[in-house]
Amino acid sequence: MPFDPVAYAIPVFVAMILGELIWSRRTGAGHAYEWRDTGTSLAIGLGSTIAGALTGGLTVALLVATHDISPFAIGWVWWAWPLCFVLDDLAYYVFHRSAHRVRWFWASHVNHHSSQHYNLSTALRQSWTGFFALSFIFRLPLALAGFEPGMILVCAGLNLIYQFWIHTEVVKRLPRWFEAVMNTPSHHRVHHAVNARYLDRNYAGTFIVWDRMFGTFAAEDGEDRIRYGIVNQLGTFNLAYAVFHEWLGMARDVWHAPWRHKLSYLWRVPGWSHDGSRETSDMIRQRWQRSRSSQDSQ
Repeated sequence: MPFDPVAYAIPVFVAMILGELIWSRRTGAGHAYEWRDTGTSLAIGLGSTIAGALTGGLTVALLVATHDISPFAIGWVWWAWPLCFVLDDLAYYVFHRSAHRVRWFWASHVNHHSSQHYNLSTALRQSWTGFFALSFIFRLPLALAGFEPGMILVCAGLNLIYQFWIHTEVVKRLPRWFEAVMNTPSHHRVHHAVNARYLDRNYAGTFIVWDRMFGTFAAEDGEDRIRYGIVNQLGTFNLAYAVFHEWLGMARDVWHAPWRHKLSYLWRVPGWSHDGSRETSDMIRQRWQRSRSSQDSQ
């Protein structure tokens, strides 16, 4: 297996979580942590690590096979590392946006958003079913472009490490130049919000410039207090339900849907229904915008 930087970062993650927990107690921000929620986050993180260990070899094999058929061979030259990191982050943006806009991918990603608290332990809520959901396909183009599989995996690990620290309310705002280019706690709080104005915004991993370029950026508004979680909150700390509830819901919808709509419940946006009985994030945002326009005109 290639070098995995995430494994070496785990002790740092634990230390940072403990530090944030102490901060929350000393500052009176006790709402930041809830022991059952944190326990669920830790359990999901452990399960994700196990799932990654079980499927990691298959991911490596697919990257190697793709690289072997590539007409390009970039190799391990120094300039390939920063280029690979930037392009991997773009690949992550495409994956992450798809994970919110295609229900099949959302079923695997939703557990990351299932907490109604926002702290460093929330970052540990990673997918158990990413390989089953075919999430690896978003990085195959990098191997086809000639980047070494080991380099791709290291860059992906560094990307994941960067994203850990932005899951916090301790850091409010950073210098404007940094907020303009990089993903920050403020930008990522928006991404985890269920407020109508924030739904499906700020998909960035490391560089927020992708959201600014592709029209998915939203700034945190201090007058609209962020509420975290998912549109239909779990209402439970049950581990299995937190991880698999969307897969079960999707299977149920496919089973009961008319034949001509079955595939739509896999590939359309979360919240879509053939009879219009549910709301997508776009519909929720449009309803909020109409309400705000109506209030402004009064």
